[in-house]
Amino acid sequence: MMNRRGFLKTIGLGAAALAAPACVCTNTIAAVGSERKKKLNFVFFLIDDLGWADLGCYGSTFYETPNIDRLAKEGMRFTDAYAACPVCSPTRASIVAGKYPARLGITQWIGGPNEPTPYRHYLPLEEVTIAEALKDAGYATGFVGKWHLATADADRAKYYPDRQGFDINIGGDNSGAPPTYFWPYEKRNRRLETMPPGGAEGEYLTDRLTDESLKFLEGNKDRPFLLYLSHYAVHTPTESKQTLTEKYKAKLQKLPEHEGPRFKPVYGRYQTRLVQDNPVYAGMVQSVDESVGRVMKKLEELGVADDTAVIFMSDNGGLSTVPREAPTCVLPLRAGKGWLYEGGIREPMIIKWPGVVKPGSTCSEPVTSTDFYPTMLQMAGRPLKPEQHVDGINLVPLLKGTGKLNRKAIYWHYPHYHGSGNKPSGAVRAGDYKLIEWYENNSIELYNLKDDIGEKNDLAGRMPEKATELRRMLHGWLKQMNADVPTSERLKQFKKKK
Repeated sequence: MMNRRGFLKTIGLGAAALAAPACVCTNTIAAVGSERKKKLNFVFFLIDDLGWADLGCYGSTFYETPNIDRLAKEGMRFTDAYAACPVCSPTRASIVAGKYPARLGITQWIGGPNEPTPYRHYLPLEEVTIAEALKDAGYATGFVGKWHLATADADRAKYYPDRQGFDINIGGDNSGAPPTYFWPYEKRNRRLETMPPGGAEGEYLTDRLTDESLKFLEGNKDRPFLLYLSHYAVHTPTESKQTLTEKYKAKLQKLPEHEGPRFKPVYGRYQTRLVQDNPVYAGMVQSVDESVGRVMKKLEELGVADDTAVIFMSDNGGLSTVPREAPTCVLPLRAGKGWLYEGGIREPMIIKWPGVVKPGSTCSEPVTSTDFYPTMLQMAGRPLKPEQHVDGINLVPLLKGTGKLNRKAIYWHYPHYHGSGNKPSGAVRAGDYKLIEWYENNSIELYNLKDDIGEKNDLAGRMPEKATELRRMLHGWLKQMNADVPTSERLKQFKKKK
């Protein structure tokens, strides 16, 4: 196989820097020294399907997340952070590769329908991941949890995390969700094939992944490390430990009766959940929070907390709009996972960088999941790789409170139907304005997110010039990405076949 770095140099990818002023984050910090005694460690928490409103620090009053809320108090909380796609695999690829899903050709969750728009079913080995970049700098790299960037065929192990720069891989394969959250994590001959043996009856997957993460930290405390803890939770199946389920059932009984309907019919046979009151889902969220707390405590015990940056993010919106009973509510955002409305792509995101980020600070500047790669390299004091993280922008000026981002817009391309009711579409956010284009009929919607975070007031008819401007930007970006945009005629033919 051709050397990855040599391959990237030969294809000559240019940096895609976009220039325009943007809003700034609140709270700044004093200047810090340019040198550190030790290399900066990284712990990256990626949570599956966690909604923007699923944390206490983002407004939830039913779910209890004291450890994540503490993380927000110790770091910077982003209000306008985005996943690169409303489903998991494309966003996951964007994080480790620093590229938009459209550029990578991974526009659908791997294993999802290949029609009406085909997509790549793996992350190419030629991509130099953030793990490889840090490993080259002497970092120990550990991956624990959900990968979902490999094919489902017999050659799938070729694309597992240990072939993409991670020294160890625990639980990461082609699985998009666990058959069950309780040991032995297998059902109908399906299993998490890279999970080490040794589980016990009643063992809960979120806890086990945390146990394995603590072992990695203990074994690498004396060298710089990247721990990428990618929880399967809170993805379906909705399963919680019984003690936690009972806790939230009791809590629910003590709360005032919810006024009005709990679900709202939308988009034909689909419905949106209007209240957070699912005890099982609440238990899953608490288990994730406990995981964060245990890892943070271990960093303190090992004496490396002050030399470790902690990043927290979700891969797409919460599951709030489906034909059946959805487990969570992401209001005030519209729709949820699978949609290019805010509920499907706006995420909870927190970064703690001891001695640099001002504790308890908030940033309202739009950022996206492609930005982690160059940001982490800069934080680590490593040279950037603009030919690789071509679609990412370094967030360090925001983290230090010293400047704005040179970004004109953020883009999305999801040319697929989704079980939540979404139809093939693309979107662009430029400043406060966001445009969505539906590929079936080429219709558009325009929203001012500053005034209308719930995307209730379509401005396309009242602001045709702004709508035209953003539509041209989206089309130009799609062309630059060489994106497969299904024509309305092709979509009609697909629907006829169905």
